[in-house]
Amino acid sequence: MKKALKIVGFCFGGMLLLLAGFCAYVVAVGVPTYDPPTIPDVTVERTPARIARGEVIAQIQCMACHADNQNRLTGKYMAEAPPIFGKLYSKNITQDKEKGIGSWTDGEIMYFLRTGIRRDGSYAPVMPQYPNMADEDLKSVVAWLRSDRFPVQPTREEAPPTELSFVSLLLTHTLMKPLAYSPKLIALPDTTDPVALGRYTADAIGDCYGCHSGDMIDQSKTEPEKSKGYYGGGIEMKDEAGKSVLTANLTFDQQTGIARKYTKEQFIRVVKLGVRPDGSILRQPMFPRPMLSDNEVGAIYEYLKTVPKIKNDIAQKTAEVQLAEK
Repeated sequence: MKKALKIVGFCFGGMLLLLAGFCAYVVAVGVPTYDPPTIPDVTVERTPARIARGEVIAQIQCMACHADNQNRLTGKYMAEAPPIFGKLYSKNITQDKEKGIGSWTDGEIMYFLRTGIRRDGSYAPVMPQYPNMADEDLKSVVAWLRSDRFPVQPTREEAPPTELSFVSLLLTHTLMKPLAYSPKLIALPDTTDPVALGRYTADAIGDCYGCHSGDMIDQSKTEPEKSKGYYGGGIEMKDEAGKSVLTANLTFDQQTGIARKYTKEQFIRVVKLGVRPDGSILRQPMFPRPMLSDNEVGAIYEYLKTVPKIKNDIAQKTAEVQLAEK
């Protein structure tokens, strides 16, 4: 019996040593790096239509995370991120050739937006990836980044470097990985099909499921519908005052989802203007998206009707979180 206990103790101790060694390795190495990628040779034509479309997408994605208080894309502190991930700062993505992305090629930008891998092989774990965005829309984003618009004009100002927590570093060695680059053409959705348009706008352009699903880590970027708690909400984030905000359940569950809360017209109003049916204003990190058309937001509503319903009482959970914070 004693011999058996001794063997179990040795095994347990060995496992602890292995775990400690792995943790030490993670801290020493930091975020993993990868081989410099083979970048596609792409030159994006900067047409007025592309710049205009790119500006719409940038207002949904780039501006929210990278714009400083003067509306320049110098990078900033990501206060809404859960503290468990560390102190997160976005990067300068202006046209400055040293501090920004002014020296990047069009192909390098597109590759990075698809995969999360920079041209030198470094990995940006905090940056969202856009594997399902249509090639034409991706080119429109590049055209806007290269345009004469004020937010992207070169500036050397930049935010401090991100301070990832041990949890974040551990995730980059386990669950969080860059995406593979596919040369396959991704076409724009059929705009006459509201469900297809809604799915594309919500998932590929808006990345809405990234916040409105059940877990910020257990997600599939290539197949969003396989994400844990897809559109069921409940992820805890922070508002501008540092108070906890739980993301909404956007499924059409009759008791806890949006089915009983919003008509299609009310949904369009709350998404575009940030005003709920009772006149109250949405709290950050959710912000109005007036850059989207009524047709696009209405299509999101139609798509959400098709998403499997999830019973998740966000109001009750929010009350519990707020009570715990007092």
